[in-house]
Amino acid sequence: MVAQIDKEYLDYGLARSMRRIASYSLYEGRPLTTKGRFINPLVFSWLNTLAAAPGTPTVDRPIFITGLGRSGTTILGILLSLHNKVGYLNEPKALWHVIDPRQDINGNYSLSGARYRLDADDTTPAIKQRAHRLFSRYLKFSGVSRVVDKYPELIFRVGYVQSIFPDAKFIFITRSGADAVPSVVKWSERLGVKSGEHIDDWWGRDDIKWHYLREQLLLANPAYESVWSLATADLDHANRAALEWIVTMREGLEQEQRHPDAVIRVAYEALLADPVGELVRLQQQCGLEPDPAVADYAKKRLYDNPAKGWPVLHPVVDALFRDTMKELGYATP
Repeated sequence: MVAQIDKEYLDYGLARSMRRIASYSLYEGRPLTTKGRFINPLVFSWLNTLAAAPGTPTVDRPIFITGLGRSGTTILGILLSLHNKVGYLNEPKALWHVIDPRQDINGNYSLSGARYRLDADDTTPAIKQRAHRLFSRYLKFSGVSRVVDKYPELIFRVGYVQSIFPDAKFIFITRSGADAVPSVVKWSERLGVKSGEHIDDWWGRDDIKWHYLREQLLLANPAYESVWSLATADLDHANRAALEWIVTMREGLEQEQRHPDAVIRVAYEALLADPVGELVRLQQQCGLEPDPAVADYAKKRLYDNPAKGWPVLHPVVDALFRDTMKELGYATP
């Protein structure tokens, strides 16, 4: 599917589909594990032009979908993209690279200097100006008033984003780790790409994302001292995925507590159980009048996946995993 558009999506009108295709083609960029990377120079030329054009436009209450990938972030973004006032960007890391190249933890466009965590002190007037110019001009080009940006890792950059967009909303989506972890592992098996000596998969170019996560989130936090000796370069993908899920979920819970008016939590399982109710709640909390198309498409696209079973993890990882599952309200065997 181009731009995550299927036949049912087309039924909601040409304008929505064209808006989604334009977002995909002109603003998001093509990451390492996708085809069509030849278009990236054109995308960056377009984005740099938008960022450099004079003016001081502003953006009204942008919405960011955060959490861990493979937890319903993509389908939630696609659902909200059907709102008649929303332009949806699916992990627009090319756009964010123009704003601030330090965000590129996967090594899609640069291989050094990335930061998992960015705070308010990391912004500059130039960063803020580029962000507002790019997002506001995207909205004008798309003919809508609100942007939804699905970028899971922004849960580690809430203060940074708020310093740019003080009225931003963050949807923090959770999913049982017992289902999310196997899904991450299968993603790399299915979509990982080997090019010469390089391996590009969930962990970025040659494991660069894992190294950033290990050094900046795990080894820098005494709460994870029990796994310091285990979190090495040769740790298997299941335990890596479990650790990423743990640090991401705990970060989300902390940000929700710290910013209760900005961070909105939703469980993927609740979205499946009551799509209409949860989507109405999310739209209202984000300051959007509920659009019937969003709930209607959800009834066609949302479906439950069979439970994956408890992942086989190293005992010290398993202990942290169980504690985090309990914090989120999920059952453990």
